[in-house]
Formats: sequence, C-alpha cells, structure tokens
Amino acid sequence: MKKLLISASVCLFSIAATAQETQWYLRDKTDNTAGISVERTYRELLKDRKPTPVIVAVIDGGIDTTHEDLKRVLWINPKEVAGNGKDDDNNGYVDDVHGWNFIGGKDGRNVSYETAEVTRLYAQLKPKYEGKTRSSLKPDQQKEYDLYVKTKAEVEKNQAQYKAQYQGISQFYEQYTTAVDVLKKALNVTKLDTTTLQKAADTLTDANLKRPVAGILRLLKQQGASDADAVTSELEKANEQLKSRAEYNYNPDFDSRAIVGDNPNDMNQRDYGNADIAGPRADHGTHVAGIIGADRTNNLGIMGISDAVQIMGVRAVPDGDERDKDIANAIRYAVDNGAQIINMSFGKDYSPQRKTVEDAERYALSKGVLMVHAAGNDGKDIDTAANYPAPRFMDGKEIPNVITVGASAETNNSELVASFSNYGKQTVDVFAPGKDIYSTVPGSKYENNSGTSMASPVVAGVAAVLKSYFPKLTYADIKRIIMQSATPYKTKVRRPESTDTVEFSSLSKTGGVVNLYDAVKLALAQEGSASKGK
Repeated sequence: MKKLLISASVCLFSIAATAQETQWYLRDKTDNTAGISVERTYRELLKDRKPTPVIVAVIDGGIDTTHEDLKRVLWINPKEVAGNGKDDDNNGYVDDVHGWNFIGGKDGRNVSYETAEVTRLYAQLKPKYEGKTRSSLKPDQQKEYDLYVKTKAEVEKNQAQYKAQYQGISQFYEQYTTAVDVLKKALNVTKLDTTTLQKAADTLTDANLKRPVAGILRLLKQQGASDADAVTSELEKANEQLKSRAEYNYNPDFDSRAIVGDNPNDMNQRDYGNADIAGPRADHGTHVAGIIGADRTNNLGIMGISDAVQIMGVRAVPDGDERDKDIANAIRYAVDNGAQIINMSFGKDYSPQRKTVEDAERYALSKGVLMVHAAGNDGKDIDTAANYPAPRFMDGKEIPNVITVGASAETNNSELVASFSNYGKQTVDVFAPGKDIYSTVPGSKYENNSGTSMASPVVAGVAAVLKSYFPKLTYADIKRIIMQSATPYKTKVRRPESTDTVEFSSLSKTGGVVNLYDAVKLALAQEGSASKGK
C-alpha cells in the first residue's frame, strides 16, 4: 500500500519544505549534506560519453502521460499502433503504447480504491470461522483460525482508528477552509500569506476576525508554510487519505474487483486490464517517474537522475494494497516488453499468493532484469517484521536481482535516517534520499513528497545511468557497484519509531547512502580493468 506520510500532529498533516522547491538530492555530498552528486557526475565524468537508452518500468498507481516533464521520456511500444483497438504486436494487450494497466476493466473503467490485504484475508476467513472457538476445531484448522483472529483484530482496530481520525480532520478541514474564505473576502485578497496575515493581526480590531487570523498565522508558522492555500492543499490530501483508510481499505464489505472483470483467484490469468496507464489517481506514480527520468533537456520543472531513460508505465497499485496476481503480471509484462530495470515503490504486510510473485521475480532474474524495491514506511526492522515483496525467496535464499532501499534525509546529523523508514542490517541494501523530494505530479505540476517510495526511484535512476552509459554491465554488476560505492555514514541517528540512538551504518547492509559519482567512478574503473585484460 502506498503510504503518503501524514504526521500525527494536532492537525494530522505536515507540509515541511513546501517552500523548498529544489532538488537537494541531486547536489554533491558534503560533510553536512547527503546528496548523491548527480550534476557533478554529468559535468565531470560523463560529458564525453554517449548513453544508450534504457527502459525502466514503473510499477505503480499510474503516470500522467501528458506531463510536460515526462511526455518526451515515455516508453513507446514500437510495434503497437495507438488507438486502433488492435493487439498489433500480439503480446496479448491491446493498444499498450506506453505500458499496461492491470487494475482496469476492458470497458475503460479503473480501480481507484482497494482493500488492504489483511482485510481481504479477514473477509475470506470470516464465513468459515465466525462464532467458532479454537478448541472446537480440528488440529489442521487451528492455524488458519489463529490467522482469522489476528486479521479480525487488526481490521477492526484500524477501521475504528481511521474512522475517528477521518471525522476529526474532516471537521478541522471544513472549519479551516471556511475561515480562509471569510478572511480572504474580509481583507479583499486572493492569497493569505504570512505578511498579509501579520499585518491584519496588527491592525484589525474586529475580534471575530482577529481570532481566525491569529490561528491561521500560528498554524502557518508551525508548519513552515508561506500561505494558507498550501495548508489547504495538504489538508485535502490528508482528508482524502483518511477517507480511503476509513471507508475502503479496512472495510471488509468493500469490493472493487468487479471493475476489472477477471477471476482474482486465478493466478495464471493474464489477459485482463486496459491501456490506461494514468488511471484516476496518478500522483504517486508520476512523482516516482519524475525522480527517475524527468526531461533534462526542456528547461522546465525538474531534472531526472537519468538522461537516457524510457519510462514504461505499468499500473498495478491502487489506493489500498496491491494484489499479488497483479504485481506478478506487471513484472512479467515489463520483462517481456524490454524493461531492464523495474521500480517497485509499494509494499504490504501480507502476501497470500507469495509464490506467484516469486515465480515472476525468478522470471525477471532469468532475463537479467534488475528490480528496485522500497523498504516501506512503517519505521520497523524488516529483518524480523514482514514486508512484501520480500528480499528473500520463500526458501530463505536472497533474491539476487533485487535492491531494497531505505529513505535518508538531507542533513548529515541525527536526522539522517528518515523517521518513517523501514530498516534492516540483513534486508535493506542501501539508503537513498527519500525525504522532501521535489518531483512531478499530475497536471504538469511539481511538489515535495516523502517516503521510501521516493528513495527507490533514486536508486532506479542511478541504475539507469549506469546501464545507459555502461551497457555491458549486468544486473549483478549494477547492484554490486551501487552497494560498493554507497557513502558510509557512522553518524549517530535516532532509530526510526524509537528513542534509541544508533549508528546509521547499523541500519542497512552497506551502512551508506547511494552516490552516483562514486558509482560511475567504480564503473569506469571496471571498464578500464576489462580493457586491460583483453
């Protein structure tokens, strides 16, 4: 489930760094800043080299194909004729010009909301075990009954929690937006920035106006926002997310799968979906795609990490938990259509069809495709806590073509690890910038977002640069180079979701943050060694 990060503050949202419309993560690393040295790499190491285009698949919730900073870098299926209603390349998917959507119906409708996997498990087990006791069951049923009890408790707890939070923020949102509208009209302004509000606070005599002015001004200062509309935007996101959690994700009676029209229990079925890779909510996937490869030549918006990338959109992640079947098919589609790197900014706590996903991952491995996966935003140690897709196969062996990525922040101090990031000395390979990341969003707009969902495409972008400028590198070479070149930090940090102080180096295998400059230097050295060996 994609998790937009909403703080548990009194207003249930955070707009940190909305005024910081810069890509700090592209900057060179210093003693104080944990950037990944992108611009320096192009300026010093790659200026005389010509890249080969690389296809990177983004398995996500959708990509805005009309975005000014993405439309030039989208993958175009060379054998498909757009809009003719035919499967021109005979790959089983009609009009898949820029990719495919596995959570849409053949009639053009699309899934927006979906239940959490724990909710689906509970709904499946409820008819079988509701009203029964463990002692009344046969021994071979007791393990499944225990799962029923666990999922029931989790669903009911989350449903109650999110309903209460949604009610609270809905009321605050209504009160706040009403106050903003009243003040704009009373002050005869179209924008309530801090300067305007401070002037009003100093000059107004009407107590009915002074109170909301003081409240909004205080809120803007607390949140680091420049104007009231920025807060409104974040409140809208928070309101929508909590509505989704309360009404859909943890509602066992909700079922959106009829829209797709497939048999969700048939793991071998692949001929479903539609060609709409944007879908109804393309914010998350658009942000991810921009980090990897937003157009570096058009003097608009932002700069993607890779300058020779073709972004393939594969829609399989709704607002809720993705289904194992869809993820497996998304991986296979990406591989079969030429993707060399796959970004996977999603994850969940349960995976009932785990083998289906693993079979697809083994297929990607057999074709030499590198997969980059976000570690998750629960602030937990995934060496011991469940997180899927897992970095290991069910037999315990490490999946060699997967890189698992945690999220780091800008400053090299106690805040270097993002407070929400999952971690694990045995399971997280490397950290990458994932806090206050400025990138593309639908409507040719841009904004900051935070999450391991942002850190994963940073690494996918680095991998794309390596593959495009050093096309002979295998997935194993790229993974090794990324890990070996990561900048190690022994900075004392607060362990996520804890008061413990630990070394940053203890939170992942490499103990470091990915760095493009050092990765390219290592690739150049390997290339030089290979040339000498001939």
